[in-house]
Amino acid sequence: MTSPVTVVGGAGRTGRLIVADLLAQGVEVRVVSRRAGRAADLRSRGVATFDADVRDGRGLDAALAGSAGVVYLVEPGTANSGPDRPETTLYQGVRNVLAACSPQLERFVLVSSIYVTRPDHYFNEWGRLLDWRLRGEDAVRASGFPYTVVRPSWLTDEPAGRAGVRLERGDRGDGKISRSDVAQACVHALSSPAAVGLTFEMYTDPGVAREPWEALFAGLAKEPAPGG
Repeated sequence: MTSPVTVVGGAGRTGRLIVADLLAQGVEVRVVSRRAGRAADLRSRGVATFDADVRDGRGLDAALAGSAGVVYLVEPGTANSGPDRPETTLYQGVRNVLAACSPQLERFVLVSSIYVTRPDHYFNEWGRLLDWRLRGEDAVRASGFPYTVVRPSWLTDEPAGRAGVRLERGDRGDGKISRSDVAQACVHALSSPAAVGLTFEMYTDPGVAREPWEALFAGLAKEPAPGG
C-alpha cells in the first residue's frame, strides 16, 4: 500500500489494531480522532494524529491531504436526536471524509456491520443506526473511489489466526469475528486488487484452516456498479 494511510477512528480499539498492522508493514499512518490529544502512545510510534470531527468536517482537509488510502471505522452514538445521533457519524461523517479525499485516492475501506439490510433488527431502534450505516455504505459505493466495505459480525478480542475466516455476501448470517481479524482484512483490502468493489460480511469459521486474504477476497463475486 502506498503511504500515507489515514485511519479515521484509529484511536479506538479496532482502529489501533489496524494502525499497528500498517506500521508493521512500514506504512506511514495518520489517525483522525475527536480526542487526538489522548493518543500520545500513537504519536510516540511515529503516527501523525489529527484532532478532527467527521460530523461537521472540521480538520479533515489537513488530515486527508495526499492520503493514498483511508480506513473509516467511526463508532456512532445511539441517540435519536442531537449531534451524536448515528446519522452524523455513519452517513454525514462518511460523506464529509469522502469530500475531503484527493481525487487520486487509491482505496477507501469502510467498516460497517452485519444487519444493515435488516431494518427490523433491534439495533435500528437506536437512532436508525442500521439505516444510516447502509446510507454510508451507499455513499462509498457511489463515490467513484476504489472501495471495500467490511461488515464484521459480533466482535471478540481473540487473537487473529486462531480459526478460519468466512466471508459472505447478502447479509443473511450471524456469528462472531475477532477484532484482530477485522483489522487484518482492512489492511489487506487496502492493497488487494481482488478486494476492489466488494461488500462482505465476516465470520469466524472454527475447524477450517485460514486461507490467504487474497484467496478469500477472490472467492467473492463482484457487485454491480451503482446504476448498473
